[in-house]
Amino acid sequence: MDKRTFLKNMTALGAGAGIMPFTGNLDDFLQQYDGVDAEDLADDEKFWAGIRKGYKLKPDYINLENGYYCFLPQENLEKFIGHVRDVNLEGSHYMRTVQWDNKKAMVAKLAAIAGCSTEELVITRNTTESLDMIIGGHHWQPGDEAVMAEQDYGAMLEMFKLVAKRHGVVNKLVSVPNHPASDDEIVKLYADAITPKTKLLMVCQMINITGHILPVQKICDMAHAKGVKVMVDGAHAFAHIKFSIPDLHCDYYGASLHKWLSVPLGAGLLYVKKENIKDVWPLLAEGDRPDDDISRLNHIGTHPVHTDLTIADAIDTYNKIGAERKEARLRFLQRYWTSQVRDIPNVVVNTPADPTRHGGIGNVGIKNLKPADLAATLLKDYKIYTVAIDYANVHGCRITPNVYTRLQDLDVLVKALKELASK
Repeated sequence: MDKRTFLKNMTALGAGAGIMPFTGNLDDFLQQYDGVDAEDLADDEKFWAGIRKGYKLKPDYINLENGYYCFLPQENLEKFIGHVRDVNLEGSHYMRTVQWDNKKAMVAKLAAIAGCSTEELVITRNTTESLDMIIGGHHWQPGDEAVMAEQDYGAMLEMFKLVAKRHGVVNKLVSVPNHPASDDEIVKLYADAITPKTKLLMVCQMINITGHILPVQKICDMAHAKGVKVMVDGAHAFAHIKFSIPDLHCDYYGASLHKWLSVPLGAGLLYVKKENIKDVWPLLAEGDRPDDDISRLNHIGTHPVHTDLTIADAIDTYNKIGAERKEARLRFLQRYWTSQVRDIPNVVVNTPADPTRHGGIGNVGIKNLKPADLAATLLKDYKIYTVAIDYANVHGCRITPNVYTRLQDLDVLVKALKELASK
């Protein structure tokens, strides 16, 4: 045992004696950990057991498919239900009076954690709406080119196919390696696909099927040097890893808030760099607004405003736990299980081992076992719920723990993978 580990364990023992268990009040529980370093808490099971107690979890299976929808802790679920009741009570009065003021307040809270101006961000319904608005709203000319990866999310790839049919756009696909040798390899991959006709490049900040974090800033700088705008799919990065959107140097950024921020279904965000707002056609027509007013991109008609209100509650919880703490825990959980199976014969981990290239998402397969069969076996024989991925050079199951996931849950996964690999 090294000195740091020894001191950490002694500190934990000393602190543990005075730590009160979670009793339903998150503020009181977290106050006991004020000043404790995020890395020191990453493997503190007592701390994360307290966070887990804030959730109502289905006992039928171990949920390792939080990547689709990270459901709400009970406290925020009750607040959401309260918002539904309040809006229902006021009805049209709410919608005609404070609706827009409240939405602006939610945008301000989102912009604070995104690190951008409120003049560059709007609330949408999900990543697909956000990014499809940019793809469909671009001023395309016949022969214009767009660059993207086959590992990108299907909905956006389909939108690019639609503008190809409608406007004569030429789509150029690259394939991102699961285990790149360097950032330069990935940047070159995109750079080689750019020509003088390229107008837009799409890149994932975190590839949804593998959890692979791409060097977005470097890709943006390269593309801008060639006169190409960059749109970033941040569906799985926002509120998962800590960053500031402007630091990515991108032109457009979209994310779903029902994923790692744990907002109810039906909320997303779109960031458009101020200078680019005027160049985007809205999805739906809006009244006269200045060309550089991002609110003209946000007209979607009547929508679930109670979901918008819960954004503030989700952000409060996110800030209380701490962005650094959450990221450190999710990274720790991924390394915990992948490090135990990477070198086992017949196990294929499709996520890079380099800690700078992954967060909490991982993808694993078993040789000669179809991903759908692996997912079915994990659920039937081991009570583990996950999702099969079988395309774009990725053949396995996506594993997405959340802050409530226990090491003993991942131990069941490791046991299952070892047993299946041996067969």
